[in-house]
Amino acid sequence: MTDSSASTAFVFPGQGSQKIGMLSEAHAQFPEVRDTFQQASDTLGYDMWQLVSSGEQEQLNLTETTQPVLLTSSVALWRAWQAQGGCAPVAMAGHSLGEFSALVCAGVLDFADAVQLVRQRGAFMQAAVPVGVGAMAAIIGVEDDTIRAACDEAAAQSGEVVSAVNYNSPGQVVIAGHKGAVDAAIEILKEGGAKRAMPLPVSAPFHTSLMKPAGERLAEAMAGLTLSAPQIPVVHNVHAKTESDPEVIRALMVEQIYSPVLWTDCLQGLISLGATQFVECGPGKVLGGLNRRIDKSLQSFALETPTDLEAARTALA
Repeated sequence: MTDSSASTAFVFPGQGSQKIGMLSEAHAQFPEVRDTFQQASDTLGYDMWQLVSSGEQEQLNLTETTQPVLLTSSVALWRAWQAQGGCAPVAMAGHSLGEFSALVCAGVLDFADAVQLVRQRGAFMQAAVPVGVGAMAAIIGVEDDTIRAACDEAAAQSGEVVSAVNYNSPGQVVIAGHKGAVDAAIEILKEGGAKRAMPLPVSAPFHTSLMKPAGERLAEAMAGLTLSAPQIPVVHNVHAKTESDPEVIRALMVEQIYSPVLWTDCLQGLISLGATQFVECGPGKVLGGLNRRIDKSLQSFALETPTDLEAARTALA
């Protein structure tokens, strides 16, 4: 193993990184990207690349569309990275949906199985809470304990669910739950000194206890799938640790749907495994931005374009 591979981690983005026209240069240049999108299209029965390249953003943003598209994008870029001789990472992690991308790239899940599974996951998550009933909001500039206390207060006042669900970086936490309870928590946090409290344009309150019905349906969908031991360690969102037992991983992927994403802890877990350089394997640079908020000394690379990929491969050779 080279020095770079001993200090490089791959991270995979979740929902919010999708946009029409993404990966167009990579699709044109890398046969691995074209083949991966074709495989996903064959599996799901529609032309995924047509949707990504020239479809409607509204359609792309539907949860059950977004999830397989982002997983396919990440796996396609991973395959291109491997084909171009990029170094092997010491470990991986993915943010929410991105954890499924990491598990495919680590050899735990078959790609075709995973594409179908995450489409179902998206449908289950949307069905668990009707559109308009739930909400999510990003809270900037407040301590985690203050956010948890505000959520507890708002939940007690309203009799509804609201909780911290994404610990993205110090001073950046996402809350979610019933819309009224989220609105109440926002008001409490604004009065408590939050720099910003912004409702997010999402269609369901992900990673809350309201997603438990989706978890039950996901468990049924996963029951018939074969999972393998990871060839590359994956740090999991639920507890920010690695696991080698496929059955433990299966249970964690169900639990993840209604549990907070401990992203700050996941990044610290990757650092504890020796990672100092991070490659964001998917569209956008959201996770690179979070990395810098968590630890300014970390080096981050993107992979969305051929230029990105070559720059990262050369720097990490």
